[in-house]
Amino acid sequence: MWNFMAPPAYKPELPADQIDSRYKSLRWQVFLGIFIGYAGYYIVRKNFSMAIPELAQFGYEKGELSIVLSMNAIAYALSKFLMGSVSDRSNARVFLPLGLILASLSMMFMIVPVVAFGPENKGWAIFMMAALNFLVGWFNGMGWPPCGRVMTHWFSVKERGTKMAIWNCAHNVGGALVGPMAVYGAIWFGSWFYGADTTHYFLIGTYVFPSAVAILIALFAYVLIRDTPQSCGLPSIEKYRNDYPRNYSAKQEEVLTTKEIFFKYVLNNKMLWFIAIANAFVYMVRYGCLDWAPTFLKEAQGYDIKEAGWAYFAYEFAAIPGTLFCGWVSDKLFKGRRAITTIIFMLIVAVFIFTYWQFSDNYTLVTLSLIAIGFFIYGPVMLIGVQALDLAPKNAAGTSAGLTGFFGYFFGTAILANIVIGYVAEHAGWDWTFILLLAACFLSIFFVSFTYKEEQYLIQNKK
Repeated sequence: MWNFMAPPAYKPELPADQIDSRYKSLRWQVFLGIFIGYAGYYIVRKNFSMAIPELAQFGYEKGELSIVLSMNAIAYALSKFLMGSVSDRSNARVFLPLGLILASLSMMFMIVPVVAFGPENKGWAIFMMAALNFLVGWFNGMGWPPCGRVMTHWFSVKERGTKMAIWNCAHNVGGALVGPMAVYGAIWFGSWFYGADTTHYFLIGTYVFPSAVAILIALFAYVLIRDTPQSCGLPSIEKYRNDYPRNYSAKQEEVLTTKEIFFKYVLNNKMLWFIAIANAFVYMVRYGCLDWAPTFLKEAQGYDIKEAGWAYFAYEFAAIPGTLFCGWVSDKLFKGRRAITTIIFMLIVAVFIFTYWQFSDNYTLVTLSLIAIGFFIYGPVMLIGVQALDLAPKNAAGTSAGLTGFFGYFFGTAILANIVIGYVAEHAGWDWTFILLLAACFLSIFFVSFTYKEEQYLIQNKK
């Protein structure tokens, strides 16, 4: 590991009369840092989805663009899993901003294939788009693990569900800005780069403008984030709050070897495998709706990019209150039972996917359906992340979350939501894509139900 990424050494503990005020101050500071930093990742994450409808004018087809789209998810899945183990042994303050800057630079270069290759060199353009979108996905995979590391070191088990629900809204804040940034970035800055050639304005709004903003966010996150309480002269969060989980040991404060992380705490944990499989189908629904919404609305229903962009915004923004509501329901109403909460929310998602499908010619109902899907789908996404953190020691948090993320992004997003949905839409029509999304809802419910009994045991045995 490069020395500049190594976790900072622990400092001598501060005097007792300084600990409480310092802890409270730094906890909110680091929380703000990972919230803003992770929101920045989503500003340069799924931008290619907004570009797909505009690329049709250059001769690109949905099937080949779906391959480019899938590269992001494949790379993200691999990176979140593999870089998660690196993150568990790295300084979160350095790791998170570094990944965001690299993702932003990769996103900026996405304009090159479009302007450098014409229709006669479409194959090379697709190859370069795919390679760049792979890099965007890989560097984006460096975002979640350091946030999980910070969350488990600065917030204890009894408060983590609520704090995770609030933090999880960060990707909705960032994701919701993609649509408006694509529209207004093109309007404000498109003429600076391309003069009167309006066909290329979308490149600035979709790729360049968000990347510049994300780099500034990375620098701000570096100023705010701190790695662990002990590196700031503070006791562990368990000691500070007197909140020791059932499986806590002093070894959780040590940096584990890669072998210990993978083979002792992650790969042999059957509960992680159950929620990982369920996560694949949750993510198929999440990104099957999100990634193809602009294309479906423009191609099948004739909406313009501004209408599609605002529908995209509505989907992401609705997830903010939805995630908070889901966290409250799982903690207060179901007393920490994540499985039953996920099942109920996925049933409601299925209802609104059906409404979105059957009334897609009505822009008001389309927008309301996307708002409802966004409101309810991100709760299960968040809850699976919370379960992943709870099911492994905190010094393996990044890797455990990486396993569930790998299934979500590789199988659920890249294979099912991007490639399968893209080719089904191309060759069988949009109706079949909605049938697949409804099937995914029920399959996610089926697999998450296997965790219910074990979850009851864990709740009953909490200290």
